[in-house]
Amino acid sequence: MISLKSFYFDNLHISPADLADFAERNRFRTYCMCCISLLMSLLYIVFLFALFHSDLRNNISHFIFIGISIFVILVSLCLSILSKNVSSEKAFIYKNIPVYLVFCWGIGSGSYNSYIQQNPFLGIMNFFLSGLLLLCVFYVLLLPFFLITLSGFFGMFFSVYRTFDFLELYYFVLITLILLSLSVVLKFRQKQYLTILKKQKKSLEVICFGNFTPLYDKKLIKFSRSKSTELLAYLVYKNGSSVNTKELLSVLYGEHADSEHYGVSLRQLISDIKHTFSSLEIQDFFITEHNSFRINPEVVQCDYYDFLDCKPQARNIFTGEFMNQYSWAEDTAAFLTQKTFALSVC
Repeated sequence: MISLKSFYFDNLHISPADLADFAERNRFRTYCMCCISLLMSLLYIVFLFALFHSDLRNNISHFIFIGISIFVILVSLCLSILSKNVSSEKAFIYKNIPVYLVFCWGIGSGSYNSYIQQNPFLGIMNFFLSGLLLLCVFYVLLLPFFLITLSGFFGMFFSVYRTFDFLELYYFVLITLILLSLSVVLKFRQKQYLTILKKQKKSLEVICFGNFTPLYDKKLIKFSRSKSTELLAYLVYKNGSSVNTKELLSVLYGEHADSEHYGVSLRQLISDIKHTFSSLEIQDFFITEHNSFRINPEVVQCDYYDFLDCKPQARNIFTGEFMNQYSWAEDTAAFLTQKTFALSVC
């Protein structure tokens, strides 16, 4: 038991704080998936009306099922929107609630098809595809995945046992074991990936007090375009929050910047940053999403972040200067000067 516990913490356990950035990816992917699922569900209702319009009473179970599905999708969609700005300490809890909610409904639909629709084969397919989709698209904790998967397995077991012979039952057990084993393998690889990122954090550093200076292995990171450095500086200043294209254009080129004219320039800056980081093998720092951009503050050393976290060594590193080369940073410099007093009581 002790060796098994030791193996788990050494190879599989990941603290929620280390998974904060993965939680944001889960939230965004859930949002996209719910939007697509909602559209497909509405189209399915139209299809059901067209198919059963003459006999709605005898097919009411179909409409109840799709109605519950839409309700779950809407709840998950709202939760994914509301949890966007949750603090990093609680991110992996709150931002994953809609993920597990959708997964539970996917597993539950397997039981619905097995018992209500009397179609265990379709139930097994729902069960397997729901688990596979969760593992391939999202980052999940082992315990919730195990509990939900095993609940779905035992919920469908008697229907499969009653309907099929031993061979089909064997395949159902095998599918469940594959899903559980795959979750362990993916968690092991995720642990290795995070270990690499932690090692990267020792080499990747951005200095914000004084002039903004990005460093890797104590060497200055040089971009081919001067505005690339400013774009990165602004994302560092935003401390992991997503910044849309319109805001970036306003910061880099002025409030009245024409998105059509300057959009090409912005894309070139983004390409420049990606290419530079790729050549240095810097991973998971500069993150692009749909029409928005951010950095992952968990994989970089930063004096500004240390200051905000009230770390002891941060008390002596701020001298009133913050990203001096950028005018948009002047107000933040004043704010940090006011916060200096608060640090003395941290």
